[in-house]
Amino acid sequence: VQLQASGGGLVRAGGSLRLSCAASGSIFSINGMGWYRQASGKERELVAVIVTGGRTIYGDSVKGRFTISRDDAKNTVSLQINSLKSEDTAFYYCNVAQVGGDYWGKGTLVTVSS
Repeated sequence: VQLQASGGGLVRAGGSLRLSCAASGSIFSINGMGWYRQASGKERELVAVIVTGGRTIYGDSVKGRFTISRDDAKNTVSLQINSLKSEDTAFYYCNVAQVGGDYWGKGTLVTVSS
């Protein structure tokens, strides 16, 4: 499974950004798709995941500001990021969990300037 993420960049605090991730390859039974992030000097943390059936799970720090969505027909997952804060600066990683494997994309950098 290959994951291609896009949409990172430099944004001012309070601004918005949309990340997208497309999965390709041996996709046959995806349980969940989501986003994690890792800031400099910190551990990777959950941002948001969406599981089969549409249930969503958000990290506490992003609730109310981030919205995850998934297109099963295209095997894509997107993350709408609003009201950006400086502490949102991090590499954002796309993740796909399916039967038999857990896959990660290369990170896309989101930098929030104050």
